[in-house]
Amino acid sequence: MLSAIRILVADDHPIVRDGLVAVLSTQPDFQVVAEAGTGAEVVRLVAELRPDVVLLDLAMPEMDGVAALERLGSCCPDVRAIVLTAFDSDERIVGAVRAGAKGYLLKGAPRQEIFNAIRVVHAGGSLLQPIVATRLMERVAGASGTAAQLTEREREVLQLLAQGKTNKEIAVALVIAERTVKFHVSSILGKLGAGNRTEAVTVAAQQGIVNLSRPS
Repeated sequence: MLSAIRILVADDHPIVRDGLVAVLSTQPDFQVVAEAGTGAEVVRLVAELRPDVVLLDLAMPEMDGVAALERLGSCCPDVRAIVLTAFDSDERIVGAVRAGAKGYLLKGAPRQEIFNAIRVVHAGGSLLQPIVATRLMERVAGASGTAAQLTEREREVLQLLAQGKTNKEIAVALVIAERTVKFHVSSILGKLGAGNRTEAVTVAAQQGIVNLSRPS
């Protein structure tokens, strides 16, 4: 028998948390291991309990959801977070994705969509609600004009980034200095309008610049 997906529910409204816990508890493969009402609690509880998935609101006291995501990226990079929020602005969506969110759903999403998102994200995938994906793609499309400006060397660096290589590993693979790799990465981020390496790879993959399949 497969172990249950361990979930932390984070929202500053107790009644919302209660509702989510009740709904999630109807699924035999889900186990809610903790609840959090602030961003600081999210970080502390994730570090302590190491849940598989965090269902995270963006508007929380002490530390908002994006700040919590950024903190989790440093202390608990293995945790996979799904944003469940009322905010549908481009800035909120891009900010959450840049900070490491693997899923983004708007409150009011059908429970089956929430269940599916948790299972997809837990399995290693990403899932954006269609309206959210559309907004993000429109935002990403704005960077398409600069993608063509990438040099051949930058494309090589970008492909190795897509394979999860570190700067040091890229330097060895391309027989160049590590600081030269850092320069190329900085240039790539600027040209793609990306906030970090992960977003750069995402943008590049959506535009067909890199192949995300693992090397044989």
